[in-house]
Amino acid sequence: MEDTALFIVDKAREMGAEYAEARLQIDLRESIIVKNGVLEASVFEESRGVGIRVLVDGALGFASINSFRRDNVEKALKHALKIARSSSKLVRRKISMGRGDLGYGKFEVKPRVDFKNVDLDSRVNLLKEADEQSVHAASAGNVKAPSRIITLDTWITEKIVLTSDGANVYSVTPRAALFTLITVFHPQKGTVQRYLNLGETGGWELVERWNLPKIFYDETYTLSRILTEAVKPPRDEMDVVLGPEVVGIVSHESCGHPSEADRILGREAAQAGETFLKSDSIGLKVGSPYVNVVDDPTLKGSFGFYLYDDEGVKARRRILIKEGAVNEFLHNRETASVFNVESNGSSRSAAYNREPIIRMANTFFLPGDYTEEEILEEVKDGLYIKNFMEWNIDDRRFNQRYVGLEAYKIENGELKNMVRNPVLEITTTGLWSSVDAASKKLEFQAAYCGKGDPMQGIPVWTGGPHIRLRKVRIGGA
Repeated sequence: MEDTALFIVDKAREMGAEYAEARLQIDLRESIIVKNGVLEASVFEESRGVGIRVLVDGALGFASINSFRRDNVEKALKHALKIARSSSKLVRRKISMGRGDLGYGKFEVKPRVDFKNVDLDSRVNLLKEADEQSVHAASAGNVKAPSRIITLDTWITEKIVLTSDGANVYSVTPRAALFTLITVFHPQKGTVQRYLNLGETGGWELVERWNLPKIFYDETYTLSRILTEAVKPPRDEMDVVLGPEVVGIVSHESCGHPSEADRILGREAAQAGETFLKSDSIGLKVGSPYVNVVDDPTLKGSFGFYLYDDEGVKARRRILIKEGAVNEFLHNRETASVFNVESNGSSRSAAYNREPIIRMANTFFLPGDYTEEEILEEVKDGLYIKNFMEWNIDDRRFNQRYVGLEAYKIENGELKNMVRNPVLEITTTGLWSSVDAASKKLEFQAAYCGKGDPMQGIPVWTGGPHIRLRKVRIGGA
């Protein structure tokens, strides 16, 4: 692989490229789908190829090919150069590749239990056992679970990124992920659904540790309680405690996405929306002093883990909001040159045939000093929203709406009866400015973040501690 990458970069410079980048990537993925206890599909997919970017006369050209043969690779390179030269006549702002801490070396995540050592029957039986527990939990809660979908993915990504200005990084990253959608039904109460993502970097030991049968029982039984016990939510201004799942999606959607420098410059406007932040928003106050949100690819075992990005730049923790103020944006090398800063290693691609663009990795609210009990005990009359059923946010990432799933009334610091589908509708600055406390314990959830055209879904973590909001308005159906 390295010989092919070197050939691309050297040949590109020979042919007039100011900068060249070769990314060779192999993805081996196995997917299992179980629906209502029955194996629907088992799929093995292999994807391998080369992504090539070149900079010519201030314009970037990208091309890819699913072959490592020299003649095919050279054709792709010529195509990338042709695109760059054609684009250079049209660009209003000349592109340059900014500074970054470029890497050199080999990095491999070694699983404790290799995926190939776990046969298909063992995987399917585990999912069927989990599904059975979901059915048992529904029966115990006097409801039915008529629809249960489970998808288990395991995959390994082998990659080399080599650039004409010195980056040369080889990596191997195994990941495991599970998605489920559970629907619970009661003839008088209607239906309620829960979707859940689990995902980490590592081997089959992750799946074993998740204890899927227990998760499926607990989640389904909770759904039965929501359906049979929950009452209408209050509609008033009150204190609200948000659980880590809600805090994570808020951090991802109303802090992570607005902080993407390509979005700030307008590139994503027609694809994934705009942002309320501007180029000069560093230092802008958007929340209370208790608000600290970061994005960190280097968390060991995380779903969005990497040590070097797809431009070969060393990854690090990015502090997006510090004590309530915008602290930094997410940059690749192109936007770093525009903002006259160093790239902070935020360039990611979903596959060899997708251009690397600015992406999040693991975006979360930093923990505070409170215990979860202390967070609750200072609330006299309020609401606890543990997780969410759905969320919406506008194109500028400013007006947003979260509909709770598992939620409870708080009275004098204690959780009381369940409430059904409370709605928190609020602005980004309104939400962050309402925060007055965060708990000590961090929790994470897996997700796939979508962005780009064609769409790129990449693995990420979202998360945080419990946080408390003072005097926000709650609505509901």
